[in-house]
Amino acid sequence: MTISRRNFLQTSLLTTASISTAPKNLLANILLDDLPYKMEPLRNDIGYFTERGGTIGWMISKNGIVVVDTEFPEQSQHLLSAIKKQSEKKVDLLINTHHHGDHTSGNINYKGITNMILAHENSKLNQMRVAKERGKEDGQLYPDTTFKKEWSQKIGDEIITLKYFGPAHTDGDSITHFENANIAHMGDLIFNRRFPFIDKSAGASISNWIEVLESTQKIYDKDTIFIFGHAGEGYDVTGTMDDIKAMQNYLSRLLDTVNTQIKAGKTQDEIMKIQTIKGAEEWKGNGIGRSLSTAYEELTS
Repeated sequence: MTISRRNFLQTSLLTTASISTAPKNLLANILLDDLPYKMEPLRNDIGYFTERGGTIGWMISKNGIVVVDTEFPEQSQHLLSAIKKQSEKKVDLLINTHHHGDHTSGNINYKGITNMILAHENSKLNQMRVAKERGKEDGQLYPDTTFKKEWSQKIGDEIITLKYFGPAHTDGDSITHFENANIAHMGDLIFNRRFPFIDKSAGASISNWIEVLESTQKIYDKDTIFIFGHAGEGYDVTGTMDDIKAMQNYLSRLLDTVNTQIKAGKTQDEIMKIQTIKGAEEWKGNGIGRSLSTAYEELTS
C-alpha cells in the first residue's frame, strides 16, 4: 500500500530508525507521492513527464539527454530538477512538437543549458508571430534549428528522427521517433479521447490531419509506443496504433457528420447543437463546439 508523506507525518507510521531499513520501493512512495508531477519511464532510457500542459517526452542516459516539449516555466523547471538528480550533463537536444504555449512556454528555462532547440520551420514562425501579437517576446526562447520534411541525428545510443506530413492540428506539427526504443511522441496530433483544439489561425487542416494519421500508420508499427499531447479523463497519454486509428476515425466522422448536415440544409447554429459524433462516442467532455465550428469553416470556406 502506498503511504503518502502527509500520512507519514501525521501518524508517524515509520520511525527514523525504521526508515533506514524500509524497502526501497516504500521509501520511493513516501518521497514521491506528494510531487505535483508524474515522471514515468517507458522503454530503455525514455519516458514521459506530465503536470500541466502538453505531455513532455524525455531521454535521460549517461550518453545523452533529449527533451520533447516543455509545458510552462514552472513545470519545465520541475523536469530539469528531476533530470539534474540523474545527470549533470547539458541537454543535448530540446524539441518542440509545435508552437502552442503549453508546449513551448517552458523553453526559457533551457537558455544556456541546451546544445540545440529544434522544431519544424512553421512551428518557429508561429511561435514568433503569436509572441509578437501577445506582447510576450521577452519570455520566449525560440528554436535555433528548423527542418522542412525530415531531420535525424544519433544522440548517445539512440537515433532521433523527426517527420512532418503537412498541416494538421497546426501547420507545424512534427512527430519525434526514438528509433531504437520505438517510441514516437505525437505532440498534439493526438488528443486521446478528448475533443481537440484545431488551430485554424495557425494553418490547421482536419482533412489533412486525417492523412497525417494515415501516414503515421504506414511508418510506425504495432510495437511502437506512442506519447500523446493530451488525453481525456480516464485515458492515458500513451498508447498504441489502435489509438492513432481511433483519432483518425474521430476526425473522419466529424467531417462526415458536419458535411451531411450542410448538405441537408442545416445552418451553422443548428449544427452547433450536436452533442456527440456518431461512431466516435468515446470523445466526450467539453470542447465539441470548437470541432464542429472548425469543421464547418473548413467545409464552407
